[in-house]
Amino acid sequence: MDILYSIFIDPFVQMGSAPDLLVQTLWEGLVSGVLYALIALGFVLIFKASGVFNFAQGIMVVFAALTLVGLYEAGVPAILALILTIAVMFLLAVGVERLVLRPLVNQPDIILFMATFGLTYFLIGFGELVFGGNPKVMITDELYLPRGSVEFEMFGGFVSLQKIDITAAIIASVMVAALAVFFQKTRIGRALRAVADSHKAALSVGISLNQIWIIVWFTAGIVALATGIMWGARSEVSFALQIIALKALPVLILGGFTSVPGAIVGGLIIGVGEKLGEFYWGPLVGSGIESWLAYVIALGFLLFRPQGLFGERIIERI
Repeated sequence: MDILYSIFIDPFVQMGSAPDLLVQTLWEGLVSGVLYALIALGFVLIFKASGVFNFAQGIMVVFAALTLVGLYEAGVPAILALILTIAVMFLLAVGVERLVLRPLVNQPDIILFMATFGLTYFLIGFGELVFGGNPKVMITDELYLPRGSVEFEMFGGFVSLQKIDITAAIIASVMVAALAVFFQKTRIGRALRAVADSHKAALSVGISLNQIWIIVWFTAGIVALATGIMWGARSEVSFALQIIALKALPVLILGGFTSVPGAIVGGLIIGVGEKLGEFYWGPLVGSGIESWLAYVIALGFLLFRPQGLFGERIIERI
């Protein structure tokens, strides 16, 4: 009975007795969730254009952030370094399209998926060669990102909000909204969905796979850069960030691999669920729940709704 009380009742008693701590936990989960959603959008972009999960998106987050910091350390002013990093991500998109995707048009999805594995390890090796393997500090002040925190008195206690978290949530929300409009309302967005459905059909109606892939990979690169800046400002810039980026996988499982709204909802569920689980249920299992809870939630969805909350159910008739 004590175990059942600790699992099913005591956490909710704690939430009711200290609502200020609950609000603090929910806020931290919300920020993490929005950033997870931003990471997941990078995966959604590539999946919509090729129908393949882009394993390289995680290292693209690291590579973009390392490029920005590396250019600044080389003496390039911060804003110019940001512009040059965007140019580097465009060149990366062109290189991927010319050297990886174009030779593999109409190949099985598993071939494209394995190609993203190769791209991942190429970027890891190239990044370590150029920037080294040591963690770096994000140039927060130089990019005019705020520091410090603001406090609010709430429910008899205080809730502290880091200014960088507020900024990250705002920037990520704007990018998510802009990409949602891009997918649904623009000609390129419709062409992108057509490419995802069938490469041959898209080619037959005059859609250029080459242009679409460059646009999509470049947009995914911009998303990776924004994600790297925000995560780097909250911690540091290192190759460990690619592990955080892979949290997008359970987000995609929850929301659906082809759904922008699904990425948003899935990110929020994972972010808030992790923080609540770590704070209220973590002591029962010795903490560390934040590192695996997302995958347990994703496993539950795979068992009962494998297409995700907003994903398309594919029915194949035999």
